[in-house]
Amino acid sequence: MATKTKSRTTVRPLHDKILVERDEAQSVTESGIFLPESSKDRPKTGTIQAVGDGSLNTETGERIPLSLKKGDRVIFNSYAGSEIKLDDQELLIMTEADVLAIID
Repeated sequence: MATKTKSRTTVRPLHDKILVERDEAQSVTESGIFLPESSKDRPKTGTIQAVGDGSLNTETGERIPLSLKKGDRVIFNSYAGSEIKLDDQELLIMTEADVLAIID
């Protein structure tokens, strides 16, 4: 499943990889305090933009489909994936194993 970012570049993750757009960092606390850029935590949540075709079963040679799909909101490890920048949009490419949970 390929995804089109906000301009012209099309990205298609391979095998068990997924493409995630990280959520925006909070700029205001719940009590209304504005946070400077240096103190904002990088969110560990995001929305899946595209998924690969699945991992390879080495015994049968068949693809094992991913349990994640485009549009799922997920929680992932702090240092999961590789950050990439495409057409002024920051994305993460990570494996399905880096995802801890799906947010319903």
